[in-house]
Amino acid sequence: MPTSDPPRSRGRRTRAQLLDQAVALFAEHPFGSVSVAEIAAAAGAHPNQITYYFGSKDALFVHAAFLMLLRDAERLEPVGHRQRTPRAFREAMARTALALPAVPVAVQAMSTTRLRPELRPVAQHNLTLLFRLAERYLTVVLDRHGWVVDRPAAVEARTFWSAVLGARLISESGFGGRSSDIDLAGVLTVHEK
Repeated sequence: MPTSDPPRSRGRRTRAQLLDQAVALFAEHPFGSVSVAEIAAAAGAHPNQITYYFGSKDALFVHAAFLMLLRDAERLEPVGHRQRTPRAFREAMARTALALPAVPVAVQAMSTTRLRPELRPVAQHNLTLLFRLAERYLTVVLDRHGWVVDRPAAVEARTFWSAVLGARLISESGFGGRSSDIDLAGVLTVHEK
């Protein structure tokens, strides 16, 4: 007799598929050009399941944007591990972080939460997670190389990511310069003991 997955397992799988397909579509296309029907079709689901699992397209977008950012942030780790001097580390981290494709998407998601206050807890939770993971990573790098920072690692991590997101927000808002015009590497205080 064939057995099927329990409803909760199917539900978790459907939710995960919707989220993964939203990540893929929002990575390739602007928010406004991706429809609920497209996301659902790509996930093999029905459009009403987006409302069921996420509440709205905006909510799915915010979840997807932060998942993209967390995944992209992991790409920084090997870049940082390869650096042999604090200066090279600071510059590589700044250059790579500003180029992450998820950063402008995350900035847009944070803007969405300004208009949709019920989504703020999603942003707060994911930013807390991003900061915590960045702090943990920075601590590993500091211990591995014997480097130090001028402030607590938690503050260093939050300051770095705040500067990354702010630099992209400024450049995406029509400022005449580029996000690389901001000395993001100077935000990091990593140096030799």
